[in-house]
Amino acid sequence: MEEMDLTMVLFSFIGGLGLFLFGIKSMSEGLQAVAGDRLRVILEKGTKTPLRGVLTGAIVTGLIQSSSGTTVLAVGLVNAGLLTLRQSIGIIMGANIGTTITAYLIGFNLEHYALPIIALGVFLLFFFKTKRINYLGQVLLGFGLLFYGMDIMGNGLQPLRSSSFFIDLMSDVENNPLLGVLVGTIFTLVVQSSSATIGVLQELANQGVITYSQAVPILFGDNIGTTITAILAGIGASVMARRAAATHLIFNLIGTAIFLPLFLVGIFPKLVILLTNSIYILIPGFEGTWNTLGIKLQIAQTHGVFNLLNTCFQLPFIALLAKIVNKVVPGDEEEEVVIINAKPKYLEPRLFGNPSMALANASREALRMGRMAGEAYENSKDYFFDHNPHNKHLTGQFEAGIDKLENEITDYVLNITSGKMLTTEQSNQSYRILQVIGDIERVGDHATNLVELADYAIESKVKFSEEATSDLMNMFEKVQEIFRMSLEVLKTDDIALSEKVLKYDDIIDDLEISLRKGHIERLSQGTCNGSYGATFLNIISNLERIGDHSVNIAKYTLLHRKS
Repeated sequence: MEEMDLTMVLFSFIGGLGLFLFGIKSMSEGLQAVAGDRLRVILEKGTKTPLRGVLTGAIVTGLIQSSSGTTVLAVGLVNAGLLTLRQSIGIIMGANIGTTITAYLIGFNLEHYALPIIALGVFLLFFFKTKRINYLGQVLLGFGLLFYGMDIMGNGLQPLRSSSFFIDLMSDVENNPLLGVLVGTIFTLVVQSSSATIGVLQELANQGVITYSQAVPILFGDNIGTTITAILAGIGASVMARRAAATHLIFNLIGTAIFLPLFLVGIFPKLVILLTNSIYILIPGFEGTWNTLGIKLQIAQTHGVFNLLNTCFQLPFIALLAKIVNKVVPGDEEEEVVIINAKPKYLEPRLFGNPSMALANASREALRMGRMAGEAYENSKDYFFDHNPHNKHLTGQFEAGIDKLENEITDYVLNITSGKMLTTEQSNQSYRILQVIGDIERVGDHATNLVELADYAIESKVKFSEEATSDLMNMFEKVQEIFRMSLEVLKTDDIALSEKVLKYDDIIDDLEISLRKGHIERLSQGTCNGSYGATFLNIISNLERIGDHSVNIAKYTLLHRKS
């Protein structure tokens, strides 16, 4: 080719690939936004058996059109302790099946409709205020850009048919299939999207630049290269999360090791043709036999059959695969024990791209923070009555952990909401989380205040009467109960229980009034002096404030459910 031809090829390829990648990203993000919280529900409830895990991975990937996205979500959920390694393996296997949908879509030659699809997507995105319609517009815009980028790449790649360098390279690939695997792996490592590299492969074949036999080894390499996204997601994560990421790589390496030799001896192509002519005859837009398929659909079909057979072959050996991964990525079998000052357990940054799932994890972390506040309160109560220094120490440790979590959760929620188009439900949920953690943090502060009041009572040799001690114990227990109920409301969104918390607060308010009256009577009778009385009043005041914060938590839940 002439220098000008090479420049045009390069510019068309880079520009078309850029539009393709942007289209894939836009479409994936739009689909995730439309799917919303259903992705979290599907992932968490669809992994009870390996087969259900595979189906879950395929469905989620089909919804978001990104196997890398599904795998990163799986790694993030494993790191957050919401999925086990074996559960994630099923999802990863299914993700490889679900990602083949993109290749099938590309195979249907929709380039001629790209511009009107883009126009429709922009119209829905910019001329409607309803977020769900905006998300649909984002999906259509990405879908159109995907095909428009493919069209630009296709036109730009035509001159490669007469390029002696490229012809020689493809001849080397045909003579040395491992070179094709390496080419596909490196290319996908660079662009981090197997859908993009397979799309390029389909377009090269469509332009007559490469043959089917040259494309298949590169196709195997594409499946290996796409694992880099999960590997990167696993860096700095827990041992189990790193193992989940490594599973994606090992799974595809094993698949290539099995099916590349079968391809070289001619068995794999015959399997693809057999399945196409029998089981897959119901593919939309497909009539006839394998020979009537266009080369783009033949590559898509090969991609689909490879991932389907690879999953079917390895699915019975998930336990063995898990053992292999454990050897490859050494570490403790058990997850790290969460200590009081440990880093957040559920705040998984890899989930920022999915606001619904990220907010659900932030809610879990808020509940965990609430339980720490409950521990701080219980230890402050024990210290007040028993004066055990260990309880005082634990209260301080829990309070430090609570303060840290409040900052971490706040930053996490702000990262979720920053620059994102959130649904009304997501906006309400983010507001609720930020308000709840503020109340929980104040509960921790009041627990610390109770410890300080206990220290003052010990240093000042304050001794309460049996009646005062009994009254305080009663109020401590009732406040502990209302806070426990408020955390249960936070966990379950139970409206009835939320309303019960609101009514229970009246009991605590009445109890505080009663205790104050009793205290005044003891003062007037001389059974309690002024310094004792000040301590008593400060204690019940802190307890009453904890009750108020418990009510706030329940109110936020009530408003969240009614909104």
